[in-house]
Amino acid sequence: MKQWAQVLDEYLAFLQIEKGLSPNSVNAYGSDLRQFGAFLKKNALAWSAVTVENIEAYLSVLENQKLSARTKARKVASLRSFYNYLQGEGKIDHNPCAYLPSPKLPQKLPDILTEAEILALLAAPTLDKLTGYRDRAMFEVLYGSGLRVSELVDLDVGDIDQMGFVRCLGKGGKERIVPLGTYALQAAMKYIEFARPKLQRSHRQTALFLNTRGGRLTRQGFWKILRHWAKQAGIKKDISPHMLRHSFATHLLRGGADLRSVQEMLGHADLTTTQIYTHLDMGSLRDVYKRTHPRARKESR
Repeated sequence: MKQWAQVLDEYLAFLQIEKGLSPNSVNAYGSDLRQFGAFLKKNALAWSAVTVENIEAYLSVLENQKLSARTKARKVASLRSFYNYLQGEGKIDHNPCAYLPSPKLPQKLPDILTEAEILALLAAPTLDKLTGYRDRAMFEVLYGSGLRVSELVDLDVGDIDQMGFVRCLGKGGKERIVPLGTYALQAAMKYIEFARPKLQRSHRQTALFLNTRGGRLTRQGFWKILRHWAKQAGIKKDISPHMLRHSFATHLLRGGADLRSVQEMLGHADLTTTQIYTHLDMGSLRDVYKRTHPRARKESR
C-alpha cells in the first residue's frame, strides 16, 4: 500500500496537470490535505481505510477551530475531491465522502483558448525535429478528441486507426472510442510513420508518444512541452492540458453539437458534469435570445 505522502503528491500533480488548477489552488488543496494527514497520523488511521465515522470526527475537529465559513467549506471540498479522485482511480473500494454534502460556493469556470489561439498553438511545433512531429500530433489529438492528458500519454500504438478514431481508457478503466478530425488524423499518421520509429529504442515499447529516451512520455513531460510551444505561439494565458479539453467541448457546443454527444466523447458518466461546458458569454446569449424569442424581434410594419 502506498504511503500517504506519495498518494498526496500524485493527487496534487493530477490537480495541476490534468485539472489545470493554479499553483495557489494546488497549494491550498495540499495544505488542507496535509492537515487531514496529521489527523490520520494522530489517530493511527490509514488513508485507504477511512470510514464515514472518521470523516465525521475530522469535521468535528474543524468545527472547533476558529475558521471562516469559506475556509471550512474549502477544506470539506478538498477532502471530498481527494476521495472522489481515489475512487475514480480505483485506489479505494469504498468512498467515505460519498454522501458528504458539497459546499455551495460559486464555481469558477476554467479559461478556454480562442479558435485563433488554438490555430497558433497547433502550428507552433516546427517539423525540423522528430519531436516537432510528435508535439504537433499530440496537440492535434488532444484538441481533436478532448482526451484527458492522462489518457493521451497512456495511448499505445494501434489506439489510433486510419478510419479516424482513437480508443482510450478513461477513469475507472472504462473504454471509449472518440472520432478524430482530418487534421488530427493526418498529424498522428505522419508522426507514427516518420518520427516515432526513429524515437523508438526498443521494439517492445508499445507507447504511442515517446520521449527522447524512447520511453513513454509522462503527464509532467507533456505539461512542459505544452507550455514551451504556447509561449512560442504568443499565448499569454496560463495554459494547461485541461484548457485544451475545455476548448474542445466548448467549441463543439458553440458549433451546434448536442450535449449528450459531447458527454459521450468526454467520457462523463453524468450529464450534469458536461453542462459546465455550456457557458456562453453574455453577448452570445443576447444574440441567441434575439434570434429565437418571438417577443425579442421587431416586426416590420
